[in-house]
Amino acid sequence: MTASDHTPADLLRSALALEPARPLVTFYDDATGERVELSVATFANWVAKTANLLQGELSAEPGDRLALLLPAHWQSAVWLLACSSVGVVADVGGDPAKADLVVSGPDTLEQARACGGERVALALRPLGGRFPQPPAGFADYAVEVPSQGDRFVPYAPVDPDAPALVVGGTELSGAQVVDRAMHDAAGVGLAPGARLLSGRPYDSWDGLSTGLYAPLAAGASVVLCRNLGRLADGALEKRVESERVTHSVAH
Repeated sequence: MTASDHTPADLLRSALALEPARPLVTFYDDATGERVELSVATFANWVAKTANLLQGELSAEPGDRLALLLPAHWQSAVWLLACSSVGVVADVGGDPAKADLVVSGPDTLEQARACGGERVALALRPLGGRFPQPPAGFADYAVEVPSQGDRFVPYAPVDPDAPALVVGGTELSGAQVVDRAMHDAAGVGLAPGARLLSGRPYDSWDGLSTGLYAPLAAGASVVLCRNLGRLADGALEKRVESERVTHSVAH
């Protein structure tokens, strides 16, 4: 983190300037066997493309509310930082009927249809794959995002004191997200180069912090695990060793 980092998007820009090649997010889905590792540069590229989709194709503006109906997943982390880049409020698990737009995984499509604005669906398939059959009434993220630009510039500067995130009924500004993330990182002793394994869902601040924000703020990386309970005995210990995990919050 630098003195000019006032939003989560600022944290990502600083990380990209300092160490673009280092790992940032390593994702496991233990229901499918998927493993994906994204460097800072690769993650930032996904964020830029998604922010361009959000600002351009979806016409989202600062202050708009996006109901984010996604599990703990590397693509969820991308959407959180894309929202921060544009100034859109990411309402995690929010009511689609009260949102300006909605981003949904495959298991929440019916719920997401309550949104009267733009709707985006993610298949959450390995390697960011698309739906075999696009869901009616939704843009397929995997179809729309590849053609977006690799660099993002917001139409208007993002106000760090404006609402940025809603989770567990609590609304936070971008500056508050950064402050909390730094506090959490210090609390568990995260330092640059640390590797934090998190098996927590993204439905609470603790899950979002350990699974994204605190490692990003500390110059560390996260090993984000979905469906961790499906691991065989001894497999978690092997993962901790193979991924060079330094800190762990499996539950």
